[in-house]
Amino acid sequence: MSQIDQLKYKYARLNVLEKVIVINVIIFLLALILNPIVPSVFKWLRLQSDFYDVLYKPWTIFTHGFVHFGLFHMIFNMLWLYLLGRIFMNLFNPKMALNIYFLGIIVGGLAFLFGYNVFSSFFTGNAYLIGASGGVSALLIFISAYLPDKDIRFFTFNLKLWWIAAAFVVFDIIGLFGYNAGGSLAHLGGALLGFIYAKQLEKGNDIGAGFGRFMDSIASWFKPNNKSNLKTVHKRKSKVAGYDKKEFNELNTQKKVDSILDKISKSGYDSLTKEEKDFLFRAGK
Repeated sequence: MSQIDQLKYKYARLNVLEKVIVINVIIFLLALILNPIVPSVFKWLRLQSDFYDVLYKPWTIFTHGFVHFGLFHMIFNMLWLYLLGRIFMNLFNPKMALNIYFLGIIVGGLAFLFGYNVFSSFFTGNAYLIGASGGVSALLIFISAYLPDKDIRFFTFNLKLWWIAAAFVVFDIIGLFGYNAGGSLAHLGGALLGFIYAKQLEKGNDIGAGFGRFMDSIASWFKPNNKSNLKTVHKRKSKVAGYDKKEFNELNTQKKVDSILDKISKSGYDSLTKEEKDFLFRAGK
């Protein structure tokens, strides 16, 4: 097996978010190589604050998420994406991970445009947005809102993931008054998307399903058509997060039960709220 075949094999074994990390690293390295030769090439990928520029280059609402300012910027985003991906993939399917991540980038970009064009007296100057922070923020807040009792290991002790998420949101609100106000707008836009996504998913509504189908239709343009002319008719089942309704409800119930039992093991039964006690009683029937 050649080295190229080995690389292809290793890439195929990565989960979808790890593949996104690889793509980001490759684009970053290309930026280092090409920027001295063609310094204007990445102006066609970054998102400008000028609304009319976006009308001229609409793809930048998406492509800005694959361009990073510097090595530390890229490493910070990709490290968080890797850590969050390890948590996320244990609960949900790959398509939902991509939906939240890419919608976070898009909504973060829209928040950036909204701030600079609606509140132009506050957010002044001709700025531009690059980086995957909107997508990373969306995943972080989604997991924190959906799994509020989730712990993350930090050196020798555990931290609640929502503590970290809350700290990020506070820093970004403060950042609206700093030099990277555009980046903070994108982070908060992604965070809002992640929070709404989580709360809707708890109700059984996968708000990213339509976006996922749209991305699938685009991806199908680049795939060879090996289908026969024979049509296959099948009944389409309603799914949430890659599961049918019954499977999702069972998963969601088990997730809540596990969270309550974890709380009991740490703080005792008396620490539960009335709603948690009632839910545990109903789940035990």
